[in-house]
Amino acid sequence: MTVAEFELVVSEALDSLPKRFADLVENVVIAVEDEPADDDLAGIEPDAGAGSELLGIYRGVPLTDRTHNMPMLPDEIVVFRGPINRITRTRSEAVQEVRETVIHELGHYFGLDDSEM
Repeated sequence: MTVAEFELVVSEALDSLPKRFADLVENVVIAVEDEPADDDLAGIEPDAGAGSELLGIYRGVPLTDRTHNMPMLPDEIVVFRGPINRITRTRSEAVQEVRETVIHELGHYFGLDDSEM
C-alpha cells in the first residue's frame, strides 16, 4: 500500500474504535512511519503473531506512571507501514492489523503491559 492508502487505513481503524474508548485518550498523536528505527527495536522481543516484525510502538509516559506536575508532550503511537504491508495480503487484513496494533499500543498508554493485554 502506498503511504496515502496506508494513512487512510489507519484513519479507518481509528474511526472503528468504540467512542467510549476513544474518548479516554487525550493528547496522543497517531503517526505512520515506514520502518522502525534501531532505537525502536532495542530490547523488544519479537511478537509471536507477527514473527520478527515490529508493527507499532508507543512513545510516551503511561498514565499510570504520571505525576500531577509532570510537564507532558503529546504521547505518540506509531504504526509501521512496511512491516504491516509485509505480513498482510489484503486491504481488509491490513485494516484489521492496524486496528489491533493501535489498540495494543493504546494499552501501553493506559499503563498495561503485554501480559495484561
